[in-house]
Amino acid sequence: MALRRAYNVDFLAEAKRIEPEIVENRRALHLHPELAYHEERTAKFVGDRLESFGVKVKRGVGGTGVLGTLVGAKRGRVVALRADMDALPVQEMAEVEFKSKSDGAMHACGHDTHMAMLLGTARILSENKDKLSGTVKFLFQPAEEHGGRGGALPMIEEGVMENPRVDFVFGLHIDGARKVGEFGVREGPIMAAPDTFRVKIIGKGGHGSAPHETIDPIYVAAHVILALQGVSSRMINPVRPFVITVGAIHAGTKENIIPDFADLEGTIRTLDEKTRKLAKRKVAEVAKGVSRSFGARAEVEFEKDAYPVTVNDPKTTAEAIRVLRRIPGMKVKKVEAILGGEDFSRFLQKAPGTFYFLGTNNPAKGCVYPNHSSRFKVDEDVLKYGAASLAALAYEFGNR
Repeated sequence: MALRRAYNVDFLAEAKRIEPEIVENRRALHLHPELAYHEERTAKFVGDRLESFGVKVKRGVGGTGVLGTLVGAKRGRVVALRADMDALPVQEMAEVEFKSKSDGAMHACGHDTHMAMLLGTARILSENKDKLSGTVKFLFQPAEEHGGRGGALPMIEEGVMENPRVDFVFGLHIDGARKVGEFGVREGPIMAAPDTFRVKIIGKGGHGSAPHETIDPIYVAAHVILALQGVSSRMINPVRPFVITVGAIHAGTKENIIPDFADLEGTIRTLDEKTRKLAKRKVAEVAKGVSRSFGARAEVEFEKDAYPVTVNDPKTTAEAIRVLRRIPGMKVKKVEAILGGEDFSRFLQKAPGTFYFLGTNNPAKGCVYPNHSSRFKVDEDVLKYGAASLAALAYEFGNR
């Protein structure tokens, strides 16, 4: 079913009108970042702003989550819009006047901008409620950066996608690698399933001068790490995107002591469930097999509730692209899938929808660092386009 443009609302003009407020909200949120599951101050800020727009607010959803609901004047579909709220455990090094005041925490992935844009969208839609068809749910979600249970699942378990049931769901993410003036989107898989694994290699400790009397778990760990690269190069179909990284090694206390065990931590990134299951099985087999060959033993664990693959519904995304192309001054680029993870994927398992990116890379303003960098900066001129795009999607999909 094609979208019908029943109402002619200039969403970009509306966003430009309230642009100073969008920027002000972003800076206020940036000053006081909060880590996953601790977004109390952030949630209060968001909830209070929504209520000031006349949006019905439910707080403490799935922990610190906030659900805003706006009912339009006409019957229509239910559209959910999501912004994540948590910051990263990063000490900010970017030189901005609104630098983080929280030691060891920073909005280095742009979640402050996501909230500010969605608050702008909420105000735009609330002020045009008389023309709005259907219902819009504003999902302010905690703990996206957690990587395991996250914040989307607890909110879903508390019913945010029901009563009324959500028909379409959309999420927007700022992108430090994409240049300003661009939306990035694709149909189908757009972000990976991130599976964390831990390998405990149990050997036999002893004196560093007599390794033959021990089973050295550090030596075994080195072989395990090398062998794990063979999972991607020799055990998985090479045309399927797949990454395995060992990012942490913990073992030993002193240079002349061979320890009893060594711990490895890593991540697997895949874009389909078949490859995901095979990769996890092979990682466990290789770690245990290599360890056994040296007389050691390996215990392998995978984090429970890891995020699934983020899959954009093809039909909904094709329609969404048409909407985004009508935002003046913006281009829509088809992007390759990336192997970062997102728990927006859980919302997409409950309703068709689209996850897309907004470019903020602008060398002229020093906005050149990638997401998660301690020097990450955002070109705030792009925020109005994000707010306008979310409003347009909610408006037009509500009128389907």
